[in-house]
Parts: sequence; structure tokens; C-alpha cells
Amino acid sequence: MSRVANDKSSKNTIELEELDTDESVISADILEKIDPQDKQELLGLLNEFILQTYKIEKEFKDYKALYEWVIEILPQAIWVINTNGSFFYKNTLASQIEAIFLEAKKQDFNGEVDSEEKTYLFQSNSIQNKQVITATDITLQKRQERLASMGRVSAHLAHEIRNPVGSISLLASTLLKRVDSSSKPIVFEIQKALWRVERIISATLLFSKGVSIQKAKHTLPSLKGDLEDVIEQYTYTKAIDFLFDFEDGEAFFDMDLMGIVLQNFVYNAIDAIEESEEATGWVKVQARICDDDIIFAISDNGKAVENKNLLFEPFQTTKLKGNGLGLALSLQIVQAHSGSIRLLETQEKIFEIKILNAM
Repeated sequence: MSRVANDKSSKNTIELEELDTDESVISADILEKIDPQDKQELLGLLNEFILQTYKIEKEFKDYKALYEWVIEILPQAIWVINTNGSFFYKNTLASQIEAIFLEAKKQDFNGEVDSEEKTYLFQSNSIQNKQVITATDITLQKRQERLASMGRVSAHLAHEIRNPVGSISLLASTLLKRVDSSSKPIVFEIQKALWRVERIISATLLFSKGVSIQKAKHTLPSLKGDLEDVIEQYTYTKAIDFLFDFEDGEAFFDMDLMGIVLQNFVYNAIDAIEESEEATGWVKVQARICDDDIIFAISDNGKAVENKNLLFEPFQTTKLKGNGLGLALSLQIVQAHSGSIRLLETQEKIFEIKILNAM
């Protein structure tokens, strides 16, 4: 049967003359011998069979579309390969990492493959004479494992270093009382260096154990006073102007921890000026209360940010000084305040810190 008309206007009935008897599964002789009433019943059954076929075909297409949709939303790249090596199926994510697929093929699609700062876990299984290969992005998991390991090592080293640094600091204080005035600047520099080491140790331990904030009501200008004190402890060679614009008013935040955040950004600004070609520098820190938020803005005329992707990555730094924990710790503290940090897309280098002004 090559042609069958399905006319919905005639309630999906099939007329006898619409059958091509030359190609029909029922010969013309048999049709002529069948009673007209039986013919009508037969055509009704054929009509129902065709309608059911259409229904099954539609359900099959719907299930196929659902199956493909499920495969597409899975967080994995999936390839299905025929026995001859051709592709039976692959999802969109698989098409995006073809180069990694070829690299994984060298190790029989089993194990981890590193590519473009990402790590993928490949697995292979055989189902119904087809090879099913999956690739899962485990970059975040590997990063967390690496940070946990580095955090443990750093915390151990920080504890070991703290004791001798404390002893040296005590000896420096004693020495300061005994030397003449001409030697005191040297001792002051020793104390500044020790203070810098102690700051790194404190940041490492705080980052390793995690941040727990204690909010209370404070004035914004009180942060300004702390910044002015700690800048005196920092060593730099260029002439730098510090401009502080802190709005009067009270707000809720952790005084000690937000002090650390602003210190880290000011120190980074100083280092950027030291590494720049500018003969002199300036650092500007602003703070204001805006509705339910406290907004800080830190800007400077120092060296531009080289790699935005490394800004908040622990133990990663492009600076000549530092261990890469300052901004990572700052981000932890700000997020604990239900806030965020971003580098504004402006010609002037400006970091904006926003935290929630609430208990």
C-alpha cells in the first residue's frame, strides 16, 4: 500500500478507491469477494492501525527529543561511538572540547586530562556494541583539594615560624633601648620587616581556619584611624599621598576584619606604585553608607592589574612582594559580611567593596 489518505474532515475514514490495489497487501480479487459491510469494517481497522502508527511515531519522536534534552543538560561531555569508530552521538559540550577528546584518546579515555587550566575526568563503558565515553570537569574539585593541602602546609609553617619571629621581635625591642640614635633607624627597619612577617603569618592562619565575623556598631572614620597607624609600619620608597574620605555615621561590621580588608588593598596599592614607572604616587580610600550597604572604593595610580583571573586566587600573585593571600582573605571576609568585591571597568583603577549594613 503506497498511498493512504488521512482526511481529518471526514473523521479519519479511508475510502476504498484510495487504495492502490496493484501494490496493496490485499489483492483486488479478494476485495471483490468481500461483503461490502466487511469491507467497511476492514477499512475501519486499517484506518485505526494507521492512526495508532502515527501516534506511536509521535511518541517515539517525543521520547527521543526528551532523551536528547536530558543528555544536553547533563554537566558532562558525552560521546557514543560505533564499533567502526564513527560517532553515533555526541552532545554540545562534547563538541566544544574535541581537542581534549583527542588527547584523552591517547590514554584509552580513562583518567584525568589537563588542558587550558582545566582538568577533566574521562571514563569509558561499553553498551550494546557501542562505546560510551564521558568527560567530567573536575577543575573546581582539584582546586579545592590543592588549596586544602596548601592550607595545611601553610598553617604548619606559620606556627613553626611564629615562635622564632616572636623571639627576634623581643630582641629587636631590647636592642632599640640600647643602641645610639644613629643606629635606631636600622632597628626600626628590622621591626617593620618582622611586623610584615607577622602579618603574613596571621593572614595564613586566618585563611586556613576560616573567617568568623563578629558584627557590631562602629563609625566609618574609626577605620581611617587604623589605616593611618598601619601605613606607618609599611616599608616603601616613593613619595605617596594617602587620601581618606570616610563618611560620618555608624554602621554594622566587624571592625578588626574589615580593617584587614582595607589594609590589604592599601598595601597592594602601595606595591603597585612601587612597581610602576611613576615617580610619586597617590592612594585614595572612600567609604560611604548607601541604603542597606556600606561601599568602599580604593584607587591608586600604580601599576595596572596584569591578570584579573588571579586577583582572588590563593597563593597566586603577580607582585614582587606577598604570598597571594591578601586579596583571597579579603574576599573571604567580605563574603562573610554578605558582600562582594569587583574591579570597576573604568579608566582609573578602582576596586569597589560592598558589604551588608545589618547585624
